[in-house]
Amino acid sequence: MAKNGSINATDDVTGDMPSEDAANGVEASDEGLMERVAEGDRVAYAILVKRHANRFLAMAERILGNRQEAEDQVQHAFTRLWVHAAQFNPQTARFSTWFYKIVTNACTDHLRKKKTVPLAQGWDAEDGALRADKKIEQAEQNEALRQALMGLSQRQRIAITLCYFDELSNHEAARIMGTSIKALESLLVRGRVALRQILAEDQSA
Repeated sequence: MAKNGSINATDDVTGDMPSEDAANGVEASDEGLMERVAEGDRVAYAILVKRHANRFLAMAERILGNRQEAEDQVQHAFTRLWVHAAQFNPQTARFSTWFYKIVTNACTDHLRKKKTVPLAQGWDAEDGALRADKKIEQAEQNEALRQALMGLSQRQRIAITLCYFDELSNHEAARIMGTSIKALESLLVRGRVALRQILAEDQSA
């Protein structure tokens, strides 16, 4: 079945979301779902969104430093996934590598269009599992790390996000960033040094 038009990343995700077992009999691979998305399968698309949205939203927020902007760029990336699903080739890249590159490029393009990168709006999500004092302490730690990350260069921030937060291999991260492993390792080394320095200065201030 051919696809018609675009799709919103929230389509088919809100409301009664079909389980993967119900849609497939067994859990489908990302690559298998992409093949179905290329044929216009909205259920397969919704499963991919449900499976990966939170992971890529967290990554985008670390790169951009702003929750709303991260949501916008991940939405944009999932829309591109729907429109360009037929371009995905499982013989040349895993789905995660392919989509990491789409999200990273979306964030990079967004930063390039901005004159400045604003700080995020507070970390005030409710978490009933934490006591109030622990919540405050954790929020302060998250905020300090977020501000420290925003003090790095754009490419250092992306490299550290991919390798340390998302735990990708150096080879995979280098491929996503379109650089050599040696250049990536240099970004990681310089990024770690700068991050430690920023955090140390904040603690002594």
